[in-house]
Formats: sequence, structure tokens, C-alpha cells
Amino acid sequence: MEEIQEPKGTSVPQNRRKDEWMSPEIDKLAAALAKAQSEIKGALASSVNPFFKSNYADLDTVIKSCFPQLTKNGLSVIQGNDTCDRGSFYVTTMLLHESGQWIKSKLKMPIGGKKDAQAVGATITYARRFSLSAMIGIAQTDDDGNSIQNKGVTNG
Repeated sequence: MEEIQEPKGTSVPQNRRKDEWMSPEIDKLAAALAKAQSEIKGALASSVNPFFKSNYADLDTVIKSCFPQLTKNGLSVIQGNDTCDRGSFYVTTMLLHESGQWIKSKLKMPIGGKKDAQAVGATITYARRFSLSAMIGIAQTDDDGNSIQNKGVTNG
């Protein structure tokens, strides 16, 4: 696949339009995010996962760990979701700068369990936490990842 170089050293596949995931310019957003990230301390693992008997940073903690610093630097976050097929959906996270510059990321998530309202809500919450953490660069304890790890498998 032929690639174009935009913006400034970022490789973008030819068939993916730049405006689908970011504004034409992101210099002001990037500078503001760098300042905010220098002030973000990370999300404390203060919630308990009873299944794995471990702690993790819930969505509320992740939000509280970054929103004051984002706001101080002219940044805001919008998150929404959309269905894509039976049993899964997308959560879209947008990081916006007061200048109008933005970047966007979509995460496809399968709905686990019975696929009822509670399962959908829980999956949306997980997806919002994962997406926000990735977009902002927030370090957190990811105990939920234990559910997809192969236990007892060693590298070597």
C-alpha cells in the first residue's frame, strides 16, 4: 500500500484520509497535550477487582487524574459509542483543543456475558477507560487484562 507522509513524518496509508482521525493541523493540540502530560501523575489503582483479587484504576479515577490538567491547558475530551454489528460496538474518543484542533480514536469492543443492558454498560465503561488512558497517555494498573492472559504460559 502506497503511503503519504503527513503530518511531519507521520506515515498515513493512502486509503485513509487524514481528516478522519485528526484535524489538518495539530501543533497547538500537541503542545498543550505535552504540557498537560507533564502534570498528570497517573491513575491510582484504587478499585478492587474481586474476580482477580487485584486493584485497578476505574473510569472515574482515570477522569479525575487527567481532566484538571487537560482543562488547564485548553484541552477537552468527548467520548461516544456506536453499534457496528451484533455483539460489539465502537467507542470513539476525541481530544479537542480550544483552537479547534482535534484527534480521534475508535476502539471496537465485543460485549461479553449475556449481552444485556448491564453487559453493554460495563463494556462501554471499560472501553471509555481504555481509550481515554491510551489517548492521554495515562499509566494505570490494567488488572482487567488478566482475563485475556494465558496463565501458566512462560516465555523461553
